[in-house]
Amino acid sequence: MNWGKSIVLVFILFAGFIGTLVVLMSRERIDLVRADYYQDEIAYQQHIDRVGNTARLTTPLKMTYLEDRQQVTFVLPQSLRRGEVIFYRPADQQQDFKVIIPAQHATRQVIPTNTLARGHWRIKLTWSDGKQDYYAEEELFL
Repeated sequence: MNWGKSIVLVFILFAGFIGTLVVLMSRERIDLVRADYYQDEIAYQQHIDRVGNTARLTTPLKMTYLEDRQQVTFVLPQSLRRGEVIFYRPADQQQDFKVIIPAQHATRQVIPTNTLARGHWRIKLTWSDGKQDYYAEEELFL
C-alpha cells in the first residue's frame, strides 16, 4: 500500500469516527433546568426577598429525612396560610412533582419517599403567611 492510499484511508476512518460521534451526541437527551428560565430570571428579585424573609424567621423551618420510615417530615410555622413543596430531580425533570399544603394544615407534614427514584433531589418549599412570602431549599440524597 502506498502513502496516498494510506492517507485517504485515515481520512475516511476519521470522517466515520466524527460522523458516529455526531449521531450519538444528537440522540442524547438534555433537559433544561427550567423551560421558562427567561421569565424566571425576571422574577428573581422576588426570590431573593423570599430567601431574606426566611433568614429573618425566629423559628426556622425544619425538614428531616427519616430513612428507616422512607419519609420526609416538615415542621411548618403556625402562621402559614398557603404553601407548596416541589420535589425537583436535576437528573430527570419528568420525575419532578409538587405537593400543595392546604390552608388548614397540621404543623407537621409528612411526605412519603418510598416511590421516589434513588439519587439526588432538591426540595423547594415556598409558603406565605398572608403578608410575606418565604422560600427554603434543602438537598436530599436517597
